[in-house]
Amino acid sequence: MTAQDSNGRLDDDDYPAFTMGRAAAMLGTTQGFLRSIGEARLITPLRSEGGHRRYSRYQLRVAARARELVDQGTPIEAACRIVILEDQLEEAQRINAEYREAAGSWTPPPRD
Repeated sequence: MTAQDSNGRLDDDDYPAFTMGRAAAMLGTTQGFLRSIGEARLITPLRSEGGHRRYSRYQLRVAARARELVDQGTPIEAACRIVILEDQLEEAQRINAEYREAAGSWTPPPRD
């Protein structure tokens, strides 16, 4: 792998670049919190060859949102469900916008 390949991966939101310790430090939380949201299936970190958890930037954003809700007093299971529903809503809105855009550029065939 070249240095250029590595830099490209670091720009990828889904590349598992962060260890559990680094992820916890970046989020200002504990490793136990990351384990608990993993057990709740909010995020599933990839594993290194040695079995260590690795987190992507996208997963860190999801974990940060869950932490925000927990800090506001939401139970962790409910916070995970809320984040999942928010993510599903965002995806549905994106798909709807694509459909609207495609429908706006559609023109009916000419009538004979």
